Amino acid sequence: MSQEGDQDHSDRKKYEFRKVIEDLKNYEGSGTQLVTIYVPEDRQVSDVVAHVTQEHSEAANIKSKQTRTNVQDALTSIKDRLRYYDTYPPDNGMVLFSGAVDAGGGQTDMVTKVLESPPQPVESFRYHCDSDFLTEPLEEMLTDQGLYGLVVLDRREANVGWLKGKRIEPVKSASSLVPGKQRKGGQSAQRFARLRLEAIDNFYQEVAGMANDLFVPKRHELEGILVGGPSPTKEEFLDGDYLHHELQDSVIGKFDVSYTDESGLRELVDNAEDALADAEVMKDKREMEQFFKELNAGDLATYGFEQTRRNLVMGSVETLLISEDLRKDVVSYECAECGSTDREVIDRRHSTPGHECSDCGAEVATADAEREDAIEHLIEIAEQRGTEVKFISTDFEKGEQLYDAFGGFAGILRYSTGV
Repeated sequence: MSQEGDQDHSDRKKYEFRKVIEDLKNYEGSGTQLVTIYVPEDRQVSDVVAHVTQEHSEAANIKSKQTRTNVQDALTSIKDRLRYYDTYPPDNGMVLFSGAVDAGGGQTDMVTKVLESPPQPVESFRYHCDSDFLTEPLEEMLTDQGLYGLVVLDRREANVGWLKGKRIEPVKSASSLVPGKQRKGGQSAQRFARLRLEAIDNFYQEVAGMANDLFVPKRHELEGILVGGPSPTKEEFLDGDYLHHELQDSVIGKFDVSYTDESGLRELVDNAEDALADAEVMKDKREMEQFFKELNAGDLATYGFEQTRRNLVMGSVETLLISEDLRKDVVSYECAECGSTDREVIDRRHSTPGHECSDCGAEVATADAEREDAIEHLIEIAEQRGTEVKFISTDFEKGEQLYDAFGGFAGILRYSTGV
């Protein structure tokens, strides 16, 4: 598989993992009865089975009959799943979740899920039993790769944050006490200038302190630090050696920005395009710039679920663009009267609505509707047609527009179809 193909597969797998994690985080158990087991790839399955058997035996000592039964049922379910594996788990290991979750009305449902080959290796064996499933280690594995420190400042305010893969995370901010250039009456020009320089120096030290506190612990993981602001502020800050000495060599560029609030962090990333040429967010920006170029030309762009789907079916989509923040299902309604099929995209959390056939007007019962994940529905078609799939972050303006203005679905076409 090509490097691009590997990335497509990785992005899809990350989406599938995130979706499962979101479901798992919504589950609650009554008491400590939800079992999570992290298994590294070098741990023999027989050892895991032995551990589960031992935990099952010890669970007999749980005082609450309901909790005891639920824990033992969860462990039995996990043991049954482990029978499908040979000597060792899949590459990168696996994570098993099982337990009786609250289904409302005093009822419970038994849930068992196995996530194989996470994006990063499971580092150590871990058995966890609690009222929630343990998902944090798995969430950390799904964090986008590529870590950059971001600093934007002028003499009034500053913001410090991260660029993690595709995501911009503001972390700390500060406002200065630097007086304006117009001095108040009764102060000599010389004394006022000295007080102003002291205030600027104090503010630069405060900003550097925020940056040092944030970046120094991660200095060995940093791929670079970007500094933004008006001239001469950013030059004064960098030339004054305010940053920790171990961070100074990590500064890969300084850039003019108009804002120094949280939006300034986004502007900094936008303006640092050349320095960030290989960063994940820049790849997303290039895809969206190509989409808007084709959209403005009017020939080789499509958007919206149904139009994008129709183009996919025709094999005309070169690149399918999907918003990373999208969580939608597609409901297919097949009319018993005329045989036509309508589709409606709905929020994953909402129940399936009733529907009226767009051709003949007949009511289509929800029992006759087929519901599935909208993203997986399109990806399946894309894979059959040799279409490249890209998940697009919302952490830049055009990525936000894909989600807000275009419904989260778009495509760059191989040829014009008029659809």
